[in-house]
Amino acid sequence: MEARENWRSRWGFVLAAAGSAVGLGNLWGFAYKASQGGGAAFLMIYLLIVFIVCIPVLIAEMVLGRSTGKSPLIAPVVAAGSQWRPLGLLFVVASCGILSFYAVLMGWTLDTFFHSFFFGLPNNLDEAKLFISSVSKGSSVFLGQLASLFLTAAVVASGIRNGIEKLARWSMPFLFGVVILLAIWSATLPGAISGYQEFLLKWDTSEFLNPETIRLAFGQAFFSLSLGIGIIVAYSSYLNRNNQLPKEAFWISGLDTSVGILAGMITFPIIASFPQVKEVVGGDFVDTLFVALPTGLSSLGLTGQIISVLFFGLIFIAGLTSAISLLEVPVSSLIDQFGFTRSKAISLCTALIFIIGIPSALSSKTLGTVATYMDILLLLGGFVISILMGWFVTRKFDEDLANSNSNLRVRKYTKFMLRWVCPPAIAFGLIMSIIDVL
Repeated sequence: MEARENWRSRWGFVLAAAGSAVGLGNLWGFAYKASQGGGAAFLMIYLLIVFIVCIPVLIAEMVLGRSTGKSPLIAPVVAAGSQWRPLGLLFVVASCGILSFYAVLMGWTLDTFFHSFFFGLPNNLDEAKLFISSVSKGSSVFLGQLASLFLTAAVVASGIRNGIEKLARWSMPFLFGVVILLAIWSATLPGAISGYQEFLLKWDTSEFLNPETIRLAFGQAFFSLSLGIGIIVAYSSYLNRNNQLPKEAFWISGLDTSVGILAGMITFPIIASFPQVKEVVGGDFVDTLFVALPTGLSSLGLTGQIISVLFFGLIFIAGLTSAISLLEVPVSSLIDQFGFTRSKAISLCTALIFIIGIPSALSSKTLGTVATYMDILLLLGGFVISILMGWFVTRKFDEDLANSNSNLRVRKYTKFMLRWVCPPAIAFGLIMSIIDVL
């Protein structure tokens, strides 16, 4: 069995975990779900879920990974016995399922990036719909899916320090810089104020009881923070005892939430500023991202083309940082469980995930269905983690945090939340999500 690596530094881990959190689901999904979920009501529910429910679960996953030093498949068994093996299996199934459709979306994004760079933007909606039809159908879909999985596998094959951490160190500052620049540019658009009002100030109290809004907020919070699928467990298994996990959990959550809000402050002004975009808003994810935005930006000429290249390049890099974390879950599990070399585990997982993703590549409707059910698995994983760490391994949980000099009040607060608040809150979100899907 290969020797287990460690992160080179605290910030290497934080940036890698934040990179996992900041992906397609965050940069675009946050704004899209906010528009579907009632604007300010969605945003308020989302923030409550993140800071009351998700941060304790995030710390719990960190403790599970670091205290056991094992992959997501093995860690629950080492922590509490063989009866918890189904949780490890859930981690592996969910991460592979998400990456299977995620690679397809990354392929579409990569194709749109190159099209914007070399051929320019569509001049009208008919041209845009013809373009997305070519991107989302035919051989180009599989080429994009393969290219995305190949790049992901190449980074993971380089290991923790030389692959995942190195990519996070250069890509995340670049990503944050581009997001800030695009947000500043969006603020100068004529529809910026009305866009902000739609995103931040649109208020409808009925949305607080809307099952779809609650499902979208829970799903977005858990998806964007990579909870319930073993990513944080995998990354934390490479930590040493010097890391103060609660502080790093706040950093990761804060960076992720900031990017999500900034993404909304980019996309809503664009939607409000260009009539061409408004014509397709209210359609599905694909229409809004790959049809509406390029068409709206085309009216700006060369400036619009540059913005489009930056935007889709940004989304692809964010998608890559998330994809490598998703692939690390099954790869590290095969290494720990069967003693595979990293290269052998990567080859096997990549081939399997490509095959699983074929239905999503052939049908965007199937892709959307898979994504919806994966949201439910995320919540289920988060619920079981809170039960495991809040009720069954409390001593190990407390010892691990105490050994890294974490504040006593923070430890008591986190344990209380994991026991009495997180399980019923996540169960509520899970039930509402199932009701909404049914």
